[in-house]
Formats: sequence, C-alpha cells, structure tokens
Amino acid sequence: MSAVAHYLQHLAAERRLSPHTVAAYQRDLDTLSELTAGKPLADLDVADIRGAIVKLRSRRLAAASVARQLSSWRGFYTFACRRLGYPRNPCVGLRPPKAAKALPDILSPDSCSQLLDRAADDGALAMRDHAMFELFYSSGLRLSELVGLDLDDLNLQAGEAQVTGKGRKTRIVPVGRAALDAIAAWLPQRQLLVRESVAALFISQRGSRLTPRSVQLRLDRWARQAGLGQHVHPHMLRHAFATHVLQSSGDLRAVQEMLGHASISTTQVYTHLDWQHLAKVYDQAHPRARKKG
Repeated sequence: MSAVAHYLQHLAAERRLSPHTVAAYQRDLDTLSELTAGKPLADLDVADIRGAIVKLRSRRLAAASVARQLSSWRGFYTFACRRLGYPRNPCVGLRPPKAAKALPDILSPDSCSQLLDRAADDGALAMRDHAMFELFYSSGLRLSELVGLDLDDLNLQAGEAQVTGKGRKTRIVPVGRAALDAIAAWLPQRQLLVRESVAALFISQRGSRLTPRSVQLRLDRWARQAGLGQHVHPHMLRHAFATHVLQSSGDLRAVQEMLGHASISTTQVYTHLDWQHLAKVYDQAHPRARKKG
C-alpha cells in the first residue's frame, strides 16, 4: 500500500473523517504530486514545497485555498514521519500566504435609524423585538450574549447590563436610553408570557428562552418591513455599534472593552471600516481625486 493510501485509510478509519473530507485530502496530495512533476513524496524538500506554493499562487488561487492545501500536505508528512519512517517533514517552517481580512458588513447610522424607528404595532412580540434590536445596537452584543441574558443581568436604574461572552467571561456594558425605554415597554408583556422559573430576559410566545435562530429570523423580517432592502443579521448591528462609536469617539480601547474582545487587534478591523468611509468621502469630494468624465 502506498504512503498516501496509508494516510487516507488513517483519516477514514482512525480519525473518522467523512468520505468527502478524505477525498479532498487525496485531491490536495494529487495536486502536490502534479506540481512537483511526480517526484516521490518521500524525496521532497522545503524548496519543492515552496515552489509548489508559488505555482499555486501563479494560478491566482485564493490565499485561503493555498493555506488549506499546505495544511493537507503538512498533515500527510506529519503522519508519514511518525508512522511510515519518512526522514523529514518538508512543510515545517513554511507559513501559508496571508488571506486578506474580510471587512464586516455594517449598516449606516441612517439605516439603523430606519430599522429601529419604524412604527411597530402594540403586540407583545413586536415590543420584544424592538427591545432586542435596540439592545443589539445600543450595546454591541453578540447573538449568543443577547439570548443568554437573564432578567437579573439588567440594571435599568444604572443603565447597564452584565453580559457573559466567549470563554464564560463577564463584562458590564452600557445600555442606551432608547434601549432602556424599549426594554421597559417589553417587561410587562414578558410578565404575561413567561413560564415559571424561566430567567431569560427575552422569551418566546410560549414563555421559553428564545433561540438564536428565532432572533435571526425576526430581525430579517423586521428589516424587510422597515424597507431596508437588504438582509440584516444580528452581527451587523454589533458591527454598526462598534463602527459608529469609534467614528464618534476615536477611543479604540473603550470599544474593545465594550465588545469584549480579548485582543485589541480584533477591534482594529473597525478602524479600517472608518478609513473606508473617509476614503470614499475623499474620492467624492476632493477636486484632485474626482475622476474626469
């Protein structure tokens, strides 16, 4: 049995990967053989692997796809060195090309106002939805954080909420006046719906804690009814919160703390969004930037 066959059998039998995933590994290893002109895999060195990466890039393959192939090759060689007696792993020390970081979709302040200021009926679910979406935008919550909020986590008098984020870390976030008003309008309706012992701030019509999927569907429906003409998901309100607060204050560290990011580098993506806005204004307004017709 060939080394590649041994490895694929290991993936299927020991690691229990799906047939589709095993087939993808096989394609990646076939690609490596093709890129190195059929040179035996046991004889490849770092220069061969580096050359294969260059050839992939010359084919205009996306950085993420190149990184996936390199990961497949590295996995094969790790297995071959441990189990098949290969003398070296030629992928050691090689880093995949950096993929361009995709900027998140956001809503403009006008779009947020259109979404949140739309006339809602007086029904309990409409009041709940309005409170949820105001809180998303007011405090920059993740979807999991919003559905995980309990009534006791909210301090209406202080205008703040205690949120449990990633890694079960808690933080205190400010809650804006519009969100506080919307929540205050929802709470009497919640009292009529809630089941005994359910602590959740936001509940379903049956009185149980809302699921993340329910919130996603309700927000998309709310956005369509508001006439936004685009799909809106909960994270877009978190992105909008971060971008708009950063544009107004310039305080990156404060935005990091409110978002609950462990590293400020994660928050810095919003400075790029701000620069996008500035560049667009510049291109439209500066006499030397406008294209001649």
